[in-house]
Amino acid sequence: MSASERSGEPAGDNRRDGSDPVGLTPLSPVGRLAATVDRLSREVRAAQAEAEGRALIELAKGILVARLGCGPAEAARQLAELAEQSQVTPLEFAVDVINQAARDRVSEVTDAFLAATAAVRTACPDEDPDGEGSAGAGAAAEAVADSAAVRLRAAESGALAADDTQAVADALLEQALRPLGAVAVAIWAAGYDGSLTLVGSAGFPPAEAARWRYVPPDVATVARCGLTERSGQWFASLAGTGLPSVGRHQYPDGGRVAVPAGTGGRIHGVLEIVWPVPLAPQPPQVVRQVEALAELCAHTLESYTPPREPGQEPRVMPDAVELMDLADGLHDPALVLVPHLDAAGQLADFRIQHVNKRFMDPAGRPRAVVGGALLLEAYPMAAGDSELFRSVERVYATGEPFRARHMNLTALVDQVPLSAVADISVSRHGNAVLLIWRIEDETARLASLLQHAQRLGRIGGFEENLLTGEITWNGQLFDLYGRPHTSTPVPLEELAAHAHPDDAVAIGRFLRTLLHHRRPASAAFRLRRPDGVTRHVRVVAEPVLDTDDRLLLVRGACQDISAQHWTEVALAATRDQLAHTEQQAIERARLTLQLQHAIMPPEQTPLRVPDLQVAVRYRPAETEQLVGGDWYDAVMLPSGRVLLCVGDVAGHGIEAATSMVVLRNALRGLAVTGAGPGQLLSWLNIVAHHLTGGVTATAVCGLYDPARRTLRWARAGHLPPVLVRGPEARPLPLVRGMLLGAVAEAAYEEAEAQLAAGDTLLMYTDGLIERRDRPVEEALTQLLSTVRPTPNTLDQHLDRLLTYSRSDTDDDTCLVGIRVG
Repeated sequence: MSASERSGEPAGDNRRDGSDPVGLTPLSPVGRLAATVDRLSREVRAAQAEAEGRALIELAKGILVARLGCGPAEAARQLAELAEQSQVTPLEFAVDVINQAARDRVSEVTDAFLAATAAVRTACPDEDPDGEGSAGAGAAAEAVADSAAVRLRAAESGALAADDTQAVADALLEQALRPLGAVAVAIWAAGYDGSLTLVGSAGFPPAEAARWRYVPPDVATVARCGLTERSGQWFASLAGTGLPSVGRHQYPDGGRVAVPAGTGGRIHGVLEIVWPVPLAPQPPQVVRQVEALAELCAHTLESYTPPREPGQEPRVMPDAVELMDLADGLHDPALVLVPHLDAAGQLADFRIQHVNKRFMDPAGRPRAVVGGALLLEAYPMAAGDSELFRSVERVYATGEPFRARHMNLTALVDQVPLSAVADISVSRHGNAVLLIWRIEDETARLASLLQHAQRLGRIGGFEENLLTGEITWNGQLFDLYGRPHTSTPVPLEELAAHAHPDDAVAIGRFLRTLLHHRRPASAAFRLRRPDGVTRHVRVVAEPVLDTDDRLLLVRGACQDISAQHWTEVALAATRDQLAHTEQQAIERARLTLQLQHAIMPPEQTPLRVPDLQVAVRYRPAETEQLVGGDWYDAVMLPSGRVLLCVGDVAGHGIEAATSMVVLRNALRGLAVTGAGPGQLLSWLNIVAHHLTGGVTATAVCGLYDPARRTLRWARAGHLPPVLVRGPEARPLPLVRGMLLGAVAEAAYEEAEAQLAAGDTLLMYTDGLIERRDRPVEEALTQLLSTVRPTPNTLDQHLDRLLTYSRSDTDDDTCLVGIRVG
């Protein structure tokens, strides 16, 4: 195999003709210089590839010397003969020998390729019965497996021979990643604080690599995804992730891979690989190749030391002994943990290297029992729901500290789980982990809760020893008394001296019950503070007796009830005012109702008119406070005609009732003049406008002539009368007329209706039909359907209308009815 073949370059692309790849004239000095640089670069790469190949062959010779027990010359001859018999190059055979002897991750990758090769051989005979295609496919598969093994071993040889991480990045890209289509690679070193440092890169412009030299902690990048997730992260396109990363301007849509590079459970850095185009899902063999390359980087990063800036002191990480001294100086329980690896070199557990002097085991075990044990042996429940072990493992792997509050710690004691709540802090220091926890003290927590409750409730506590005279107050009681916390507390015997003189009797009764009768007692008094402020205080206390039934001490509490006191005073005044206002309203409603009943009694002696039945009804409002201004009148005039009218004054209460009295009496007095209903309403409008304080009202007025059986009527904004004749009921045709009191002067149109024997005429106020959810027209239609069935007597007719009325306004109602014949 030639050097160009090992380096992954086309054998025929040697550019011996001096042609310039960038279009320069071959005979120009610049063109000749470019051709020379290109040729020298290819020769250097070929020399590197040959050197790496020779290193692998020499390593294979060493393995044969150890296995065959022969000398180097005999091993070289055996290697050449075996390669010739196997029909492969000495380099390929040397890699095969190394894989069989190493059995490492590179060997596993090669085995995976060989398994894929076997699968191709098995599948090809079915596709090609003649066997020719089978041989071609099998040979191709073998070539792929051999080239992968050579590339990986060559990359491993280059990485081990490199003196820094930059050379490792160059070797990985040229030997292993370019054949996979990758164009750039970055090697990141993970710092102890979670930062990332670009320690090696290939395929990026120098300026771009310099810009990404350092990534602070907690900055989300592609490499950090591999660090925090602790597994390979494969992204089809960088643009789809929305994450920044090195080379994002050169390859914005290319695929990215970030694989953590770690050994023994600890991640030393991240290997990031860049493709120029979106990355399709890769087969498992390629994934294993990348993981093997990351493992190569881990061995290099394990010994990496960050370069120091000029004048910067070297960073010295504490060893386990120094960390133990640090833990002993802490005031919280702390454990120093070191990794415990299994036979394969993988992290299996953490050993508790040291337990500090403040250590408090949740299960109550002594320090000697816990120290030296494995973490999962001492605390098997750490792998449970609390995920404490996973948190420690993550901190050791990534270096990012972990903090948690109120984590539940569970320990098994005689197979009985004992739990405690603690605040947790986990941090990595060198190769050790410091685990600190602070178990919540239930007594301190309850004391803090009680203190806040006393502050919010403005409660101060005290305790007085009657034998020694020692008095203890809490801070809230000093604040309540308005005294500094350094002053002397006030004894119970002197309590009256600090209270209002009028409260001396209540305080004396309190002290007698407490000290002489030895029973719990309470009292309310006014406390006069030194600053002149008076507070209303309630004191509650109880006696404490000793074993000989003697009074030993008194403990109690004082509560500032000033706000409550003044609130009660304000409420009492408000209640008194409301009661007075309510009494006034009741008295006004009673007087209004009496006035209304005096003018219009609910039951009135029937009017005696030949060949005419007259009946009236008045239904007061359901709520006494809603006494309104509805009125009616039915009276025989000196002329022999009958005055029929109903009206409704706007509003409720005493004003509406008195205005109703004025209008009703005025209409009755004006009717004796013999004027018609239109003229009567015109005069009544003047009375409403000028003599009643500007009230408004509606009314309908009619004069019935018994001799002619005619009704002359007029209306002032009121609903028209309803005529019931046989099975039909209809309202009389409307005539013009505005409501009373709206303008100074108004004219009202009159109409005349001819009545016949058996006819019933009804006048009413809106309280009979008005509803809140329906228009007046619909309510009037409902009234007409109700009045059609005519009972035997007029009184029964009116009572039936009131019974089946659907009004829901709780307004009072007036109803006047006449029946001819």
